Amino acid sequence: MIASSGFPVVVCLGEALIDRLGPPGGDPAKDRPVDDYLGGAPANVACGLARLGTPVAFFGRLGQDAIGEAFSSLFAERGLETALVQRDSQRPSRIVLVRRARDGERQFQGFAGDEGVGFADQALEPIPLPQARWLLIGTLTLAAPGSALALLEAVHQAQTQGTAIALDVNWRPTFWDPAADPEAGPSAAAKAAIQPLLDQAALIKLAREEALWFFNTVDPGAIQKALPQRPDVVVTDGAAPVRWNFGADSGQQAAFQPSTVVDTTGAGDAFMAGLLHRWAAAPRERIRFAAACGALVCGGAGGIDPQPTQAQVESFLGGVS
Repeated sequence: MIASSGFPVVVCLGEALIDRLGPPGGDPAKDRPVDDYLGGAPANVACGLARLGTPVAFFGRLGQDAIGEAFSSLFAERGLETALVQRDSQRPSRIVLVRRARDGERQFQGFAGDEGVGFADQALEPIPLPQARWLLIGTLTLAAPGSALALLEAVHQAQTQGTAIALDVNWRPTFWDPAADPEAGPSAAAKAAIQPLLDQAALIKLAREEALWFFNTVDPGAIQKALPQRPDVVVTDGAAPVRWNFGADSGQQAAFQPSTVVDTTGAGDAFMAGLLHRWAAAPRERIRFAAACGALVCGGAGGIDPQPTQAQVESFLGGVS
């Protein structure tokens, strides 16, 4: 994708944080050693887009701490537009505790670093946004009143400017209630808060369980018809085929398998980055490219470091059927 008039093609709004991965099979809150990786779904997507070559801006809030500085260095290295990044002198950047299974699967189980005033991402403030092709959002920003206001204002600006909204549902119950079961579905209140985003997005990505929680179906065509704007819909399911409905086109894409699965953190975010990067391509080509991005990230640790370049994705696709 190529930006016009100096504007980013995509603005990614939301959390940038540390994923603290425990030892395989262990508890990241008490077992050692742990591995800390820069992450957060919107930050992952932004870095993935930049690595692929799409002009992108990140809109989020970080603490005036070592984590914030690490992200500043990362964003500069990747070439992201950072004019929308806010820094908080009172609240720290968030650390997410990630329990890592021996097969590479992970589960979010709580947070570290809170000093009693909340985390910087929860205090995101509304600001004017540049015109872009896409505004990429998730639902976690709705979990705190301050950041929810900033998200809803950004969505309003996007609608006014003609910017399409891409929504990755990315349900994580511990962001809404730190004591919640990490496997719990959304409450009635959370569903009510998220529904307006579902009703406005031009592109919606859901994991299989999210599709069932919100729509009681994993059929992307049925989800498309259930919403007033008839959005494009993608339903992912781990190693199972991806199902998609783009306008009148629909299909399935088998998941690619990397030679070694080290960590699945960020696979869905890499998929989303690949999808937006290749959006101008035919539907089957854009999904295939996105699936390759997701697979390649699983071959390394963390959601950002293993992200591929476009040349690496094309090389990978050249070797698979």
